[in-house]
Amino acid sequence: MPDRDRVRDGLLAAYVVGLALSITVAETALVLLAIRWLVRLVSGRARPGWPLAWPIAAFAIVSLAAGALAARPADGVWNARFVVLLASIWILRDAWPDAVRARRDFLLLLGMMALISLVGLVQVGYCAELAPWTPVLGGVAAKCHRAHAFYSIYMTMGGVLAVGLLATLPILIHGRGGPRWSLAAWLLAAVGLAVTYVRGAWVGFGAGVLALATTVRHGGRLLLAGLLLLMLVLLLLPGVRSRAQSIADPGDPTSSERLLMWRSGMAMARDHLLTGVGPGQVKRVYPGYAAAEVVHKTRGHLHNTPIQILVERGVLGLLAWLWIFAAFFARTWPLARALVTAGDARHVLVAGGVAAVLGFLVAGLTEYNFGDTEVLLVTTLAMSAALVVEHDAGGAPPAERPAPPPGRPGA
Repeated sequence: MPDRDRVRDGLLAAYVVGLALSITVAETALVLLAIRWLVRLVSGRARPGWPLAWPIAAFAIVSLAAGALAARPADGVWNARFVVLLASIWILRDAWPDAVRARRDFLLLLGMMALISLVGLVQVGYCAELAPWTPVLGGVAAKCHRAHAFYSIYMTMGGVLAVGLLATLPILIHGRGGPRWSLAAWLLAAVGLAVTYVRGAWVGFGAGVLALATTVRHGGRLLLAGLLLLMLVLLLLPGVRSRAQSIADPGDPTSSERLLMWRSGMAMARDHLLTGVGPGQVKRVYPGYAAAEVVHKTRGHLHNTPIQILVERGVLGLLAWLWIFAAFFARTWPLARALVTAGDARHVLVAGGVAAVLGFLVAGLTEYNFGDTEVLLVTTLAMSAALVVEHDAGGAPPAERPAPPPGRPGA
């Protein structure tokens, strides 16, 4: 393998590992991969095509306009920079040479999810014993009543695990000889998701599993049902059970607080309907709209991604944001079904991307996960892999193309 391929593979591995252990490592690897992508673009060697370019461009333009029209334009435009993370879709799509390499990196992600889940289980199981070690261990030992591993908060870990579990589940179902440890790692990560106690991530995961049922073969559906049953068993654990029951309890303090936030958010949106208050400006405007019953009068986000987008960027921003994911599903959902019908092993990456994005969107109904860097980047990782397969599958209908040679998992 040429040295440049080793560098590329090393950067991809560092990126995946960084998403679990250190966002600084992940962002550094992404910047270097971006430089590589730009060089390849200039030299004409990059993978052709710009999938989702129009909706992403529209969302970026609306975000910048909303920032420029905000009460504090400099701050609004600066906060709009977050949209640049969506370029990771094209960067990773070019970095992966084929579906085989992408599948390998998702198995690495699965291993890292198992590792952070193990750390999370230790945090929850030995929280009282870890507390005195906070000066030495830092954030790993702090706030350990809910698993968060190396992330700053449990909601990030819950979001990453939900999306990652969905992205890797098709590999387990139709992986054609995946490593023996993969099932155990996936189950450990599922337990890790349970002990984050993040209800939105649980619901998003469930929605993604239901979506997978439309993109797997009959035998895979049986295994899918078994794994879903196992996840339901996890909900019977004492702490997990009480947290799950609170989902349907309108009197739950956090649920009622969210309802009040959403009501305030809609009032903010009505007053700034076209271009919103500006990216990152909710914290400045929210106190004037907060209901009297709200405990916390200062909020940076509204625990709901569509409402947050609407408030910050107006109705045009929300439509552009929805366009991104509608366009993704229009490209990949039919492809996943066609590939599985054709017996093409590459369908695991497409099906995983579809399920992961749906889980991300459903979880975003109770959390602003689009603004959580790690969760967003794991989601775009899954989107990129699906788009690699879409490009490599070519323009002919998948059912008319020959399946990859036997013995080439994910090829």
